[in-house]
Amino acid sequence: METKETVILFTGDSITDGNRLKKKSQEWDLNHQIGHSYAYVLNALIGMAYPERNFKFKNRGVSGNRVIDLYSRIETDLLPIKPDILSILVGVNDGPGEKNNYEATKKEKYERVYRQLLDEVKENLPECKIILVEPFVCRCGSILDEFDKWESSVKGYGETVRRLSEDYGAVFVPLQEEFDKMCQVREASYWCWDGVHPTENGHGLIAKQWLKAASPVLNISGIGRKCMTF
Repeated sequence: METKETVILFTGDSITDGNRLKKKSQEWDLNHQIGHSYAYVLNALIGMAYPERNFKFKNRGVSGNRVIDLYSRIETDLLPIKPDILSILVGVNDGPGEKNNYEATKKEKYERVYRQLLDEVKENLPECKIILVEPFVCRCGSILDEFDKWESSVKGYGETVRRLSEDYGAVFVPLQEEFDKMCQVREASYWCWDGVHPTENGHGLIAKQWLKAASPVLNISGIGRKCMTF
């Protein structure tokens, strides 16, 4: 007998988006609804290891989104889905890039909008479990010339996300320290090809960190062992 489904919703910017199909007319193509980001990796691993749990994975990341853009989509791409588990990764587009007229979103504004988003999720979906993923950058690619500015702003957003996780009883997924550590093992471009967007290896790293932090919320364990012995 099939168990009640558990809906896991990933949302954020291009790092989550992964070039997923978005048009209503494309919904027939089940191969490309989840995109090719860390969300795909997690869908594949968890779905394969726990077929009896009836997890349903949905991706509503949109390339280029800042936190304010994500908030603007709450009524169309978040609340109607009624996720049991909501995972958010947003922040790098709030940095000093073209999307932001080369001025970073002020840390206070980033936090204010993010709080409003979480307040509305809590109000409308009180049983939803929330996972907040730390934004990150790597020292390479197109942001290299102004890396100090990028690092400063995105680090500030990461500190905010950690604090919000504590305030809202959410799971925090740390990424920046892990990317920094792995950039000592292999060059930064191995993990993040332009300093912002992960390579396949980088998406794998995000998925690993997500599983490490969020497995208790999903009540799953031993993904690696199950992959090898299924």
